[in-house]
Amino acid sequence: MKGRRTARSCPCSFPPTLDGRPVTTDAGYQIAVAHDASILATAGTIVVPPSRGLCAGEVPPNLERLLHAPGKRIMSICTGAYVLAAAGLLEGRPATTHWREAADFQRLFPGVRVQPDVLYVDGSDILTSAGVAAGVDLCLHVIRRDHGSEVANKVARRCVVRPWRDGGQAQYIEHPVPGPSTTSTAATRAWALERLHEPLPLVELAGHARMSVRTFTRRFREEVGLTPGRWLTGQRIAHARHLLESSDLPIDRIAVVAGFGSPSSMRQHLGLSLGVSPSAYRRTFGVSKRTI
Repeated sequence: MKGRRTARSCPCSFPPTLDGRPVTTDAGYQIAVAHDASILATAGTIVVPPSRGLCAGEVPPNLERLLHAPGKRIMSICTGAYVLAAAGLLEGRPATTHWREAADFQRLFPGVRVQPDVLYVDGSDILTSAGVAAGVDLCLHVIRRDHGSEVANKVARRCVVRPWRDGGQAQYIEHPVPGPSTTSTAATRAWALERLHEPLPLVELAGHARMSVRTFTRRFREEVGLTPGRWLTGQRIAHARHLLESSDLPIDRIAVVAGFGSPSSMRQHLGLSLGVSPSAYRRTFGVSKRTI
């Protein structure tokens, strides 16, 4: 894997603290660090972890100064969003945090456009995620954005996590666990993934699951957190990205294989999802561009 650095050679292998001293956890053990917060001045991306200590809305001046440095990408995991909001980085912008903290977060920071029911929000230079698991989704999203879906999928496999969950997917908020006799949409989802090149209208999906359209839509959303149509579009985008990266198929052929029907339809969906055209995506992430 080109460009890989070992943990020993990476200057940020151990997370920094504001003063460079070890952190004592509430479980009674310490986390060793190698740097104080000044190391963040050299970082292109800063990730703020969950933080109870800074949830009151106060950020140390040295950290706030580093967070406001131009040219940096700032990410927060779970309640780390409190730090970004307290530093004024989220004013007037959409953001998310753990659903249990969303009301308190909005009360403390009324100028933030809180989205309490999504996994993460990508604001380009500032990104926020819900709970810790959603932070994994956000990190994979950033890897995918920087290096393409094939690299992100390899990282996900190595970490034994799902390779892709849409940021707009709902947080799983106290949904009851389905009983053993409850009919699932999993078999239909697997069936649909093998037929992405086909139209797959909602009535056909429901028919395969042997449910009414209404029941299927409700059950699907309970299990996946997305409508069937949105999930299907996401799978087609993921498949198109994989083919653009790993094959030399013509773009119009990829549009058909991925189920978009036409290059213009695929261009529209990739533009809305990624902000780039299929040809631009291939130039960036095609086989000859892999560096990791």
